[in-house]
Amino acid sequence: MTLETILGLGLLLTTATKLRLSGAPVGPGEIFLVVWIAATLVREIRQPGLLLTPALRHMLIFWTLFAIAESLGTMTALVIGDKHDTGLFLHDVMAYPLVGTMACMAVLGSDAEARLQRTARSMTAWGTVLLAPQLAAGWHLIQMPLFDPWFGDRLEGWSTNPNQLAFLCALLVLAAMHLADTAVTTRARMISLACMVVPLCVGRLTKTDTFTFALIGATAVYGFGKMRIWITWSSPQPSLRPALAWMLMIAVPLLLVAGVPFAVRATADSGHLAQGLLKNGGKEATQETDLRLALWREAISRGLEARMLGLGPGPHLPIPPDLVAARETEPTLDKGAGHPPVNGTPDFEAHNTLLDLFTQGGVLADASLLWLTGMALVRTWRARMAGLTALLSSLVIFASTNLIVREPAFWFGIALCLVAGEATGRALPTGYRS
Repeated sequence: MTLETILGLGLLLTTATKLRLSGAPVGPGEIFLVVWIAATLVREIRQPGLLLTPALRHMLIFWTLFAIAESLGTMTALVIGDKHDTGLFLHDVMAYPLVGTMACMAVLGSDAEARLQRTARSMTAWGTVLLAPQLAAGWHLIQMPLFDPWFGDRLEGWSTNPNQLAFLCALLVLAAMHLADTAVTTRARMISLACMVVPLCVGRLTKTDTFTFALIGATAVYGFGKMRIWITWSSPQPSLRPALAWMLMIAVPLLLVAGVPFAVRATADSGHLAQGLLKNGGKEATQETDLRLALWREAISRGLEARMLGLGPGPHLPIPPDLVAARETEPTLDKGAGHPPVNGTPDFEAHNTLLDLFTQGGVLADASLLWLTGMALVRTWRARMAGLTALLSSLVIFASTNLIVREPAFWFGIALCLVAGEATGRALPTGYRS
């Protein structure tokens, strides 16, 4: 088994939290990642030196700033006597070093781009294999043993949260789209297109609104990026017809899966069209919007109370009273593994990456993430890789409704964007490989 396959399986299985042994903090995904990190470390030690590429430099700067921000937040919480959930605090303390190490090691070496491309191919192929039984369970073709694949009427498969599964599906779809866009043979392009089908269907069954919006936004960004490339094409005789045909072949499946369910429901009334975009026809949109706005206001308030230095790793918001009341009347709502209990301790998240990081590491944590994301955008834009720009846009959309910096798959996406078009790097001085 190649290192690329090990990493791809690790990224896929870290979201399969139901496969962990009862009470275990790690599962098969984390084990695969640790094995990959150890094997990669051995490989790098055998090399004559370390090449400091721009992507590696950006990762090291970010994680240094992020560690400082979280440390300052932890000290601030100790000074002001802030109350927090110790278990969830330790969960983040263990998660951040793992994903940080993985992210930095993913961009090591001048061949990082080629290795990540191979990992993406392995990940999308294995993603189809691993998601297929979850899709079959979602369509009631098979019974999934040991656990229920549903969260109410939303498919969560091997995950403990439908949003977590939806995020993985979106990443797989857009990684496959990037591979199809950059494929050099028709066969490779068709294989990549085929790898989009299963995650598209599974993502829809999660009924996650962000999944739909991420696909629509990514498709728009992809189309804009391709038009920019064609307009600035330097070839004296650019062939637009084949390029347009391939772009439509790549983009239309996204639009169909994202759009058909609400297009069928839509009428001439634009309000009905908007409702079709949302799960359950938008019946819960008002309540969800009010809940999110309340959480975001609370997150800003908590961050300001900490003098914009944060309160350290872990969630820091009280569970909203409306949600506490709803839990008493709706047995399937926000209960079970992966959902914080009502115990008087602030153990809820803002469900927005920037605001959650604002409560953890303050302004420094947010600024460092925005800087890194900006660097990734610059790299994909300069490399004229419309598929990766679209992938990055989907990460940003998911970050607006979820805390995703703990997800290894998120950092794989960032790493893939940072190494875009990178062939050489600047060597470290004295004793390192040039």
